[in-house]
Parts: sequence; C-alpha cells; structure tokens
Amino acid sequence: MTRIAIIIGSTRPGRNGEAVAHWVFDIAKQRDDAEYELVDIADYHLPHLDEAMPPSLGQYAHPHTKAWAATIASFDGFVFVTPEYNHSTSGALKNAIDFLFAEWNNKAAGFVSYGAVGGARAVEHLRLVMGELMVADVRNQVALSLHTDFENYSRFTPAPHQIEAVGAVLDQVVAWSTALAALRVQAA
Repeated sequence: MTRIAIIIGSTRPGRNGEAVAHWVFDIAKQRDDAEYELVDIADYHLPHLDEAMPPSLGQYAHPHTKAWAATIASFDGFVFVTPEYNHSTSGALKNAIDFLFAEWNNKAAGFVSYGAVGGARAVEHLRLVMGELMVADVRNQVALSLHTDFENYSRFTPAPHQIEAVGAVLDQVVAWSTALAALRVQAA
C-alpha cells in the first residue's frame, strides 16, 4: 500500500506546526487509500548540514543522516506541514530536505502551510526545491491563516472548509505517489 509521510516542518519551541500536522494526520487516518505516518524532523536532531559529500552521491557518514535517509526512503509521498518564516519555509525544514537526494526522487508532495498569508510564499519556495529533487508537487494546497485559523496566533482552530482542502491535497498526493511507483521501481 502507498505510504505517505506527514512531515512536521518546524522545530521551534511552541510551534503551531505540531497541532496542524496532528489535525492533518487525524483526517488522513479516516481514509483507506494509503498508510499515513507523522514524521517530526525534530526527532532526528539534524545539525546544520554536516555531511562532507553532496547528498546526490548517497555517501552518508553520520548516523543521524542514515536514520533520516531510511525514514524518507520508506515513503512514497509526502505532505509537508510548513510555517512561513520571512517569506519562506523554516530553515529546519530546508536543512532536513537538503540532507538527502535520491530518497526524495520520483515521489509526490503536497503542502499544508500556515502564516500571515496562509504560508503561500513558503510553499512557492518549496515547490522550486521539489522540482530539483524530482518530486512531483501537487496543485492543491491548504493555506491556513494565522488571522482566521488560529486564535491569538497560537491556538489552532481551523475553519470547517479546511477539512475539504486537506482531503483534496491527500487525494492528489496519493494519486501521484501511486502513479510514480513504476519510476521508483525502475530507479531501484
């Protein structure tokens, strides 16, 4: 069965991303089209990129990189839950993505973002990165506003229509992840 990771893309203390990711995961668990799993980049304690060799060579030296690579390799697609910091994604998420290369290839990605303008600018940056990693990013996305989907910018209270938006993202990520399976087999 297709495996989809819901990646918590922030490591900041008191982060909103954890509540958002759990909400997405709770919605996903009600579906039977894929296996969904929460992946928290904070659990991997990735330092600022410390591998001497470029990730495209796949020659990882450090145990934290090998653990991260094994986790990402085990999935067929991803839903990135990302904040918007300074018109982009979090440095922690970008760093985690940059640690690897082949483990991302020929998979699909969707985005659930949050910020003052729904995290839209963070997702635009991530879409460029996904292209370089040969990840097919899907059209639909969930854009959560700090003004309307959070109380006092911290307590997550998503508007009801956002549930449908999550479903649309998951539909596309599962469809594309399944469609790309043949490419993953060829590359293996």
